[in-house]
Amino acid sequence: MSKADCPPPRATYRLQLNSRFNFAAVEAIAGYLARLGVSHVYASPFLKARPGSSHGYDIVDHSALNPELGTTEDFDRMTQALRANGLGLILDFVPNHMGVNGADNPYWLDVLEWGQESAYAGWFDIDWRPEPSHLEGKVLVPVLGDQYGAVLAGGGLELCLDAAAGEIAVWAHGAHKLPIRPGHYGRILGNDHAELERLSDAFSHLEGFHPHERRRAGELKADLAALVAADPKMAAAVAERLGHFAGLAGDLESWKRLDHLIADQHWRVAHFRVAADDINYRRFFNISDLAGLRIEHEELFEHAHRFVFELIAKGVLDGLRIDHIDGLLDPKTYCRRLREKTPRPVYLFVEKILGESEELREDWQADGTTGYEFANLLTNLLIDPNGQARLDELYRRFSGERRSFKAISRECKLAIMEDEMAGELGGLAREAARIARSNPRTADFTRNVLQRALREIVAGFRVYRTYVDMDGATAADLKELETAFAHARRSGGGIDRSVFDFLFALLSGEAVARPGSGFSRQDVLGFAMRFQQYTGPIMAKGVEDTAFYRYNRFIAANEVGGHPGHLGASVEAFHAANLARHAGAMLATSTHDTKRGEDCRARLAVLSEIPVDFAEAAARWRTMLVGTEAGPDGNDIFLFFQLLVGAWPPGLVPADPGALQRFQERLELAMLKSAREAKIHTNWAAPDEAYEKCLHDYVATAFANQDFLADFIGFEKRVIELGAANSLTQTVLKFTVPGIPDIYQGAEAYDFSLVDPDNRRPVDWAWRKDGLEKLRPIARDDLLDGSAKLAVIANLLALRRRHEALFAEGDYRPIEMAGDRFIAFSRQHGDCALIVVAARFPGRGPIDGFLPLPHHDPVYGDILSGRQITPGKEGIDLAMLLAELPAAVLVPQTPPAIRHSQP
Repeated sequence: MSKADCPPPRATYRLQLNSRFNFAAVEAIAGYLARLGVSHVYASPFLKARPGSSHGYDIVDHSALNPELGTTEDFDRMTQALRANGLGLILDFVPNHMGVNGADNPYWLDVLEWGQESAYAGWFDIDWRPEPSHLEGKVLVPVLGDQYGAVLAGGGLELCLDAAAGEIAVWAHGAHKLPIRPGHYGRILGNDHAELERLSDAFSHLEGFHPHERRRAGELKADLAALVAADPKMAAAVAERLGHFAGLAGDLESWKRLDHLIADQHWRVAHFRVAADDINYRRFFNISDLAGLRIEHEELFEHAHRFVFELIAKGVLDGLRIDHIDGLLDPKTYCRRLREKTPRPVYLFVEKILGESEELREDWQADGTTGYEFANLLTNLLIDPNGQARLDELYRRFSGERRSFKAISRECKLAIMEDEMAGELGGLAREAARIARSNPRTADFTRNVLQRALREIVAGFRVYRTYVDMDGATAADLKELETAFAHARRSGGGIDRSVFDFLFALLSGEAVARPGSGFSRQDVLGFAMRFQQYTGPIMAKGVEDTAFYRYNRFIAANEVGGHPGHLGASVEAFHAANLARHAGAMLATSTHDTKRGEDCRARLAVLSEIPVDFAEAAARWRTMLVGTEAGPDGNDIFLFFQLLVGAWPPGLVPADPGALQRFQERLELAMLKSAREAKIHTNWAAPDEAYEKCLHDYVATAFANQDFLADFIGFEKRVIELGAANSLTQTVLKFTVPGIPDIYQGAEAYDFSLVDPDNRRPVDWAWRKDGLEKLRPIARDDLLDGSAKLAVIANLLALRRRHEALFAEGDYRPIEMAGDRFIAFSRQHGDCALIVVAARFPGRGPIDGFLPLPHHDPVYGDILSGRQITPGKEGIDLAMLLAELPAAVLVPQTPPAIRHSQP
């Protein structure tokens, strides 16, 4: 089935499900969402996840619903309510990884129990022959909070029997189940009791039942469970045998028996920091609790998608959002297989972060991306590039930072490869060295030199990854590889050119492009494809999760998929992107991954128009908050001032101490997370309590300083007003350009949220429902409280509902305007048309000029204000049209009796 077989949604509404906002909660707001005007609910993952999951991406069973969200009956009632209100359902689906560790993933536990003999060993991307010999045939389980010996001696590893199942496992910290090999139960049960001796002997001879050891082990476990259930003396005897493996707290020697048992298992339990060097399974980024899946295996694909395909066949699901598509070995084959296997056509979009000038691959047959690139485009459209030089100067004065964002990004990517993801790089280097040794021409390339070269190549990537597959590289792949290698050759000056030549041949597939190469095609292309699964995580952790928190010049530009090194986007670039975009692509402005809410960024964009005023204010504030003790560094202070400007709730005053305290706490958490992600003064693995207290105290001091608050609020008043104009412009453009607008939960009103978990706060549904019931034509006075944004969205969604073909299939025609302040375009489909005009840079003052019209209809109605306007000879006077609101959406109308006329 091709993507053309399924009509795109009119608009989507993203909901973050969790135990506090579950299936029943979605059912309760179905009517509201329908009245708002969206066509589809776009739900976060709702398949069975680890207990307590706040996000659902740590799935442990693709074949079941998450019980923390409700029962099957609750789910059915939710979907029935959606259908009754004319709403479809799209699921955020996670094919790249599963939640592991803990005690909840039966497939992972089976792998730990049976090792390579597990039926599920091939599901997970595990290297069973890593270089550390002590890990051969084992899986590293990095869950300990301290070094192994310390945890062992302290009693943090306990041998336990699950009496109901007859299973024996080591439990780490009482939370992580580590199954004992069934063949080793005999070592534990011993021969002190006749019944236990019988079972012990039987467990010790499981190999005699090959290839049916698993069945036999299951029978013996059932016998053990029955034995301890029927006879308390046997239960006590088993407990006594387990006690033989315990020691004395603090006496490491006394734990030797348990240590030896652990050493013989299919797993090696270790301190969590060991993962950085010795990890031998692919993870989601550097998160050891999320293990990579080999979804390219058809059997696993069928298993993971069976339940979802059933929901599609029943008409419950209408679309899929594919999480972290770049983590998959072969995204193209995955997407095409999805199209082929889905029981009916569905809307399919992928979480793909596009680099500058990068395009979504057409041969994936996806409808579009999740829209990160659109969010960045809109933010940059609102940023005045004329302010960049002043902001640069201000940032240098505050932070002392003079390096470019590009240089900082490279530094951060290298740091991630040296620390948090060094193990994966080492694995790639070992594989490259093995391939090199297979051919006399390259046999002298050592693992060390190959690892150094690979490190430079990965650091040189400007996109998340290439997509070389078993068919080789495309022209786009070669272009990105050539760019990365050019950077690597310059930065890795001490590495012989022939090393880079060899690696280019591997990563491009050119090494096996002709017969008789002396290399294995499977080895070479397999290596290239695994390498591609590494570059994306390095970009994400190095740039998104580190550099974006170090380079605080202008944080509105520091978003997923953004390029903070350059500020601003021209009107021409905006039109070009809209013309190139597929009508089925998603248009996002806020997501669960954005670091600042859409209206926070729109407000921050105002600072680019008034950089001198901001510089003067920031200097005053810094002086006001100077304390007797050393405060945070200037970079963190500059971040704090920007967060304060961007997120200050409209109407918040110091006279409301409760609201002020709640906002202070939000900022304290955001500042703490930002500092830890930056990894300069503190980090997640080893927090620096002294610096974190310093940061906390600085924020608290600011909120307690009445002179500072008075000065800040005086400055902020104007920024709030100008930011509200930006927000309305942003909203109007999002809902009228080609693509499918997506609303993040609650963002139909103002969204001044900070980085997660702040952007997952409960939504005030009552306020939104009440606002929707009281819709009226929008006036300037409505801009400050968020009701204008809600009204704009409701009105434009109603327009999209009335004229679906216009937005799904209509032409997009830029209208040339004088100067760089206005964005104008028309949409046309048959006899149906509309014209959109919006102003940016509200800080520049009064509006003048005319909107030239492609057609001279006698009267236009403005969807937003409700006014009716007759054009003059030169078009429509912008000063009149935009006197109340910074944007207008004009639809040709039959002339009414009363209208606004122009000479």
